[in-house]
Amino acid sequence: MSETVTGSAAESAAEPDFRIATPADVPALVELVESAYRGEASKAGWTSEADLLGGRRTDAEAVAEAVGHADGLVLLAERDGELLACCQLERRGERAYFGMFSVRPGLQGGGIGRVVLARAERLAGEEWGVGAMEMSVIEQRPELIAWYERRGFHRTGEFSPFPYGNERFGVPRRPDLRFERLVKELNAA
Repeated sequence: MSETVTGSAAESAAEPDFRIATPADVPALVELVESAYRGEASKAGWTSEADLLGGRRTDAEAVAEAVGHADGLVLLAERDGELLACCQLERRGERAYFGMFSVRPGLQGGGIGRVVLARAERLAGEEWGVGAMEMSVIEQRPELIAWYERRGFHRTGEFSPFPYGNERFGVPRRPDLRFERLVKELNAA
């Protein structure tokens, strides 16, 4: 895949520019992910996990690993050179894993997330030819799960434990956190 991901002429002029992240983007990506999920700044948006988790959401090492993954990429959405949103895609056989989805807190609720998710689905389905996209969401985020359900994901009832004791994933503020796997079937070309 080329470094630049182009859009069709039918897409809105307001749609951001998309490109694949490079190692030089790692610091900006860490800042974006942290701002969307942790700390006081994250509370300006609706995706904040600050009430559930303290500490960091990610670090440069984890983001660099995602950027350099042999079977994956980090997709950036920018406008006039400003990083607005990102997501990680990782090819896992017949499925693509979707993660690290982050939108600047002040832009959340304005449609950029829907645009990024749709672009990721097209990339996974049409370019990679996978039949489904999956993700893990903290079960205690019903509003976030509902957002994904409105976009065609379904709950699987498959859960995995939160990695308590590993501060690389944050410092839990409650004892019952766990992840649920969500899946969406894609129409591969």
